[in-house]
Amino acid sequence: LTDVYSSSPALGRYFRSAQVVYFSNENSTVFYQLEFSVPLSTEGFMENMMNPDFIRNVLRQNIYDED
Repeated sequence: LTDVYSSSPALGRYFRSAQVVYFSNENSTVFYQLEFSVPLSTEGFMENMMNPDFIRNVLRQNIYDED
């Protein structure tokens, strides 16, 4: 995850860290926490760039690109 988000053209400059919060071999579930440093009072930044769907799609696109 660190490589995916730190090299992302859209999110790389804001990305700070990723850590696994929970991992289960039983059902292949991983919960992780991403940390970003965001600019102060940039209109629409949180609604657009830090939108959970957008962040998820950066990872999804990376997975598709690997295939």
